[in-house]
Amino acid sequence: MTGQSTEEIVCRRLVGRTAVITGAGSGIGLATARRLGSEGANVVCADIDETAGKAAAEEVGGTFVKVDVTSPEEVEALFKTAFDTYGSVDIAFNNAGISPPEDDSILTTGLEAWKRVQDVNLTSVYLCCKAALPYMRRQGRGSIINTASFVAIMGAATSQISYTASKGGVLAMSRELGVQFAREGIRVNALCPGPVNTPLLQELFAKDPERAARRLVHIPLGRFAEPTEIAAAVAFLASDDSSFINATDFLVDGGISGAYVTPL
Repeated sequence: MTGQSTEEIVCRRLVGRTAVITGAGSGIGLATARRLGSEGANVVCADIDETAGKAAAEEVGGTFVKVDVTSPEEVEALFKTAFDTYGSVDIAFNNAGISPPEDDSILTTGLEAWKRVQDVNLTSVYLCCKAALPYMRRQGRGSIINTASFVAIMGAATSQISYTASKGGVLAMSRELGVQFAREGIRVNALCPGPVNTPLLQELFAKDPERAARRLVHIPLGRFAEPTEIAAAVAFLASDDSSFINATDFLVDGGISGAYVTPL
């Protein structure tokens, strides 16, 4: 059984709002660009891949900005472009991330691999939040959604140590920012997806089917999430429908974190 196609659902909760999405060229980022665009948002698609990012922006009628999310200057320029183009920064979906094969057990993961994952997955979120918050504070409103993971709250014996640690950092930082800026009308939440059927996951598991099977058995729903299902959660967190949801770990994991054993 597959998930419900969110593309069939028509909501218009984000008309006139500006959303900045990092990693918008593929996977969860692309699905979210489509979803937020369909809900009326002005979408700024940021990606290091110029071809994929431009294609995403053209598809949703938005604006493309090429950005290295580990560069403070490029991240600041991204949010300035969003504001200069559309007049506001209402939604920041800080989603860009990597999961390279050299990030494995702590016993085999080298320091360079550790640092690279931390830079892309955690430092970039710090930079994006730091750049987005001044616009949101002046407006007196905003929703920041940072991509963490269900591994931020659970341990795995099949470790990707730097990825797991980076997502734990995203969760803790999101919680603190949500508390700090709540009375200024700004909400900050950490989106915690379970495994998602994206090119990143497909590539990882194509190389190691046993690794995929070992993970799949722990999901009560018996399947990986589709990117559109995660995009629907982002749209909810971006909208006023989630106006009292703040500083939390928003789990979209098919029940993994609630399971002791799963159906056979």
